[in-house]
Amino acid sequence: MRKARAKKLPLAPDPRFNDTLVSRFVNNLMWQGKKGASLTIFYDAIDKVAKQTGENGYEVWRKALANVTPGVEVRSRRIGGATFQIPTEVRADRKTSLSIKWLIRFARERNGRSMADKLANEIVAASKGEGGAFKKKEDTHRMAEANKAFAHFRV
Repeated sequence: MRKARAKKLPLAPDPRFNDTLVSRFVNNLMWQGKKGASLTIFYDAIDKVAKQTGENGYEVWRKALANVTPGVEVRSRRIGGATFQIPTEVRADRKTSLSIKWLIRFARERNGRSMADKLANEIVAASKGEGGAFKKKEDTHRMAEANKAFAHFRV
């Protein structure tokens, strides 16, 4: 076991928006180390979002990410031979990580011609409070609400 936790490496901001959150999103979108391809997909999706909504695509993406960010989640904890789903607050770093992963996962599951189309549609849906990623967040919150009785088991 390590003596100290591993340090988080600083993330370089992306070239177009100069935002580290975009870099994080692109890194999650990337497959087989093809960062250029995932950057192209992301920028195309942002342009398509801007064309569809008539608003700034980057701002719509930020709003979509905020809409799918969970506040609470359930964690399994074994107490006296029984497993309980205990609602817990989500750490800030994990919140963004989950929202990014959900947005990308549900974009990949969508129907569409290209990944940029699918991602653009999921971003627009999430910004309106619709779509798979938003539903996932709602389900997570509903599950935490249903298991509120076990909150006293929290560590």
